Amino acid sequence: MNPFKISAALLLSLAIPLASAQSQSSLYISHHENVLGTSLELKLRTSSKAQAAKAEEAVLHEIDRENRILSAWSPTSEFSRWNSTHNIPVHVSPELYEVLDLFDHWRQQTGGALDASAETAVRAWKLAAVEDREPTDAELQRAVAAMQRPHWSLDPVHHTATHLDDAPIALNSFAKSYIANHAANAALAAGATGVLLNIGGDIVLRGNITERVAITDPRAAAENDPPIDLVRLSNRTIATSGDYRRGFDIHGTHYSHIIDPRTAEPAESVLSSTVIAGDPATAGALATAFSVMSPSQSRKLAASMPDVDYLLILRDGRTITSRNWSSREVPRIQTVAYVPQKKAAPSLDLLINFELARIDDPRYRRPYVAVWVEDADHFPVRTLALWFQKPRWLPELKSWYHADQVRNLAEGTDLSTTISSATRSPGKYTLRWDGKDNAGKPVKPGKYTIFIEASREHGTHGLMRQEINWDGKTPALFTLSGNKEIASAALDYGKHN
Repeated sequence: MNPFKISAALLLSLAIPLASAQSQSSLYISHHENVLGTSLELKLRTSSKAQAAKAEEAVLHEIDRENRILSAWSPTSEFSRWNSTHNIPVHVSPELYEVLDLFDHWRQQTGGALDASAETAVRAWKLAAVEDREPTDAELQRAVAAMQRPHWSLDPVHHTATHLDDAPIALNSFAKSYIANHAANAALAAGATGVLLNIGGDIVLRGNITERVAITDPRAAAENDPPIDLVRLSNRTIATSGDYRRGFDIHGTHYSHIIDPRTAEPAESVLSSTVIAGDPATAGALATAFSVMSPSQSRKLAASMPDVDYLLILRDGRTITSRNWSSREVPRIQTVAYVPQKKAAPSLDLLINFELARIDDPRYRRPYVAVWVEDADHFPVRTLALWFQKPRWLPELKSWYHADQVRNLAEGTDLSTTISSATRSPGKYTLRWDGKDNAGKPVKPGKYTIFIEASREHGTHGLMRQEINWDGKTPALFTLSGNKEIASAALDYGKHN
């Protein structure tokens, strides 16, 4: 049995508001794109649909409010206005003061591994990458000197912050987790009894809700690839940082976008770091810092903090966990197989890349999406993804819904599990088809059609299809024209990690 697949009946039941015998509450799920520059998954346990709508609005309002304070990308945010000052004490909001104070705290705790001015070195690498070269030693030394200077001073008596230098700074190391914490509290204040917020892979759980969280394998390329681990959490925060979604490519070599402020060099030894903590800022800060620090440094720092657990995936293939990590893992059936001494060459598989159309709205709900495979006789062999919130709107996915035999294959996405990963771009997704049918058996060589369908409640509908020759021998690339719901899609049949 594949522990990451569920039956269609179970999948449907997970999306229906779940009644709680104890609290008589229900679980409501929604997804939004372009929230803090990424995607938002929201689960709310409330007594009614109206209460869920009220709590959802409270969440979105709080995210918008704090983004207007802390955003480093908006020129009108409070942070950006303060950042334009120099040597002038400025009375700042409690949120901005607290975040600046937290950066001072974590800069000291991590020995400089976490620094808001890491953007200084990032810019040096970006400029060099444009010129297809590595930064010079002199450029890196100047960046280190700039990053090691004090960037601000805080006056707790007058509650002012004084910007001291011109090094570029950004608060994105743990700002998402910090904002998510306040947004979760806003949902509880609005009447929700339990809340889960997943903002770009950083997850906060509060109140009466327990969640299985899948941790993305940093070596995986697709949303539906098996996760590296699975944990069960309640009233906790989990954050993941890694270099597998962003970075710099120079002379064919990929460099991490996560920079060590102590050296101005990309962090290369840690592929992914995941941290579980009670406080969201702690989880977010340590996830970034542990991607920079050595495993021994991370172990020592985590040991000094109660209730912090971590999972590190190293570039050399090793996995390092905190002592208590195993107590949080969900038991799984492990497949045991003989592993030959010589690693076999990867076989051909299919990566399906698609981007949802950007609606003319700064924040918009994700449409319902189905991606599946049919053979030459139009018989469905595999459903790769089925994303929805309310089962009654599933018929709007007209092509996917047209027959029971298609619906019965809805085992490709476990909607009971949320995913902790490095931050994603909004609306961009990748799925993998490994050439197996729904029972896990390899399909026969021949012609197969890939379908990508998207639809909105009371809204528009889009369908893409592409036939491919699955022969295990001939790589092929396909580019599909966009429509109202799917901006673009591409199929890559070839050898992938």
